[in-house]
Amino acid sequence: MGEAIVVEDLAKTYRVKKRIRFLKSHIEVVEALRGISFKVRYGEVVGLLGPNGAGKTTTIKILATLLLPDRGEALIDGYSVVKEPNKVRERIGIMLTVEKGFYGKLSGRENLEYFAALYGLEPRRARERINYLVKLLELDKLGADYKLFEEYSLGMKARLSLARALLRDAPVLLLDEPTLGLDPPSARKIRDLVKDLARKEGKAILYTTHNMFEAEMVCDRILLINKGTIVAEGTPEELKSRVPMLKVVNLVVRGNKKVRGLIADYNVKYEVKTEASDLHTIRVYVEKPEEILGDLLKKFVRNGYDIVSIRVEEPTLEDVFIYFSREA
Repeated sequence: MGEAIVVEDLAKTYRVKKRIRFLKSHIEVVEALRGISFKVRYGEVVGLLGPNGAGKTTTIKILATLLLPDRGEALIDGYSVVKEPNKVRERIGIMLTVEKGFYGKLSGRENLEYFAALYGLEPRRARERINYLVKLLELDKLGADYKLFEEYSLGMKARLSLARALLRDAPVLLLDEPTLGLDPPSARKIRDLVKDLARKEGKAILYTTHNMFEAEMVCDRILLINKGTIVAEGTPEELKSRVPMLKVVNLVVRGNKKVRGLIADYNVKYEVKTEASDLHTIRVYVEKPEEILGDLLKKFVRNGYDIVSIRVEEPTLEDVFIYFSREA
């Protein structure tokens, strides 16, 4: 398959006015993207995976010609997002949010008819395409012909938003967290459709998410992005294999003291989640758990903690992301 999206050294910086106290503020420079490069081929779903603020939406907006990069180049189907934005817009379908841009007093079908006219679709082609998408996304069963958009559930809005992205049958799709906030059945429907669009119709899909489970379910390849930098890429299996010796010690302890200081001495990567103020879940990433486990348990007991549970696990995709993106 050929290359549908080519990104080279893409960078974007924002200048944000940040308030520090009453009537006083300063300008803060935020590096949203720090020179990222990647490619997406036709017929594959590539996940751009990272936490909120990692640079996912900025990347999508630049590829959609909604933002200009400060540096670098991006090509969609061979056309530059900077020099040939109109050509790019003809070749993309974009889903940025499930709610914005629609008209509340129009039905789902009427909204699609409006956008089809806006995109310049010939009337007969527009009717055929809308009929196809309404059935494909099962909007006909949910009242798309008569129910007003303002009455739609979040799941219905997500399906309609995807239908809008597919109106022009574009070869490249940019989907920014399309299942965010959806109930499980709606999210599953969107995921299944995305996979079919790539594998059966040959579309190139860039799919942003912060959901590790979803990325593993949907994506052929994954780009791990953190603080504007791609820290690792590959299939889920390849990413896990890059840390083949890594084990995860999952330790749950109870106590009112802070636990980070007890782990820092071991020079390992770790994550701590505290619940109910005194229950701490600690995930420690090590190659040989047996070398630190006994000593670590003794240290917690000596400092007054109760050991609730302990187990050693194989790494998940979330663990791989933490391993590549966090410092100990």
